[in-house]
Amino acid sequence: MKGRGFLYKLASLVVFAAMELAMLYLTTRNADLQRIWVAKAGHAFMGKVWGSSEKVGNYFRLTKENSLLVQENEYLQRELSSARERLRQARIDTMSIDRHPGYTLIPAEVVKMSRGKQHNYIILNRGFQDGVKEKSGIITHAGVVGIVDAVSENHAFALSIQNHDISISARLGSEGGSGLLSWDGIHSNGALLKEIPLQYHYNVGDTVYTSGYSLLFPPDIPLGIAGEARVVNGATNEIKVTLFQDFSTVRYVMVVHNDALDEIEGFTE
Repeated sequence: MKGRGFLYKLASLVVFAAMELAMLYLTTRNADLQRIWVAKAGHAFMGKVWGSSEKVGNYFRLTKENSLLVQENEYLQRELSSARERLRQARIDTMSIDRHPGYTLIPAEVVKMSRGKQHNYIILNRGFQDGVKEKSGIITHAGVVGIVDAVSENHAFALSIQNHDISISARLGSEGGSGLLSWDGIHSNGALLKEIPLQYHYNVGDTVYTSGYSLLFPPDIPLGIAGEARVVNGATNEIKVTLFQDFSTVRYVMVVHNDALDEIEGFTE
């Protein structure tokens, strides 16, 4: 009986030891898992904290960068405005270089211009204080723009060539016939050269110039290209002309005044 009791106790001890070892193993294993879970949770938390910190940092960096961009944009705008003013002055100075003997030339800028009407007008930023006079022509490098009709101290009112009330003397080619050029009333760059005698032959594509017979404009200013013609009253040609001047882009002009205008008009009074 004592032998059985001893074996029973030994078996119980072995089982208990095995169970203790198993519990120790599980505790150790579970502790590792807990550490892993805690580590993962800590990493996730720190990730969120670092992410938030990075966003905050980026926000302040972007705010600073935006401020610098605003300053740079303001600087570039000032430089652009300055460059535009230099270009404007350069254009005026370039136009001032052109000379027509016997004419006074005054550079000006268009401040208002009507289009799309039958009686269009132009307002310039120059007046009698600048030497502008009535009965002065207005030209550009691309042709005739209009005629000054009234002058105030600092501004001039002019009739555009796109006005049925005015016409100018023009010539076909270098030695062709001369007639009156006026707007066709339809196209922005369309005109009609009228009263050209039939004996004057021309070719489609010939250049039309100011004739020099007018007291308002110097001779030989290119105006446009001659197109098709029709016979009027069996005696003269009426020729379509495509003007060089683009009235949608007119801004800088030259006022030309015939220095001998008053003297010449005195002979006709």
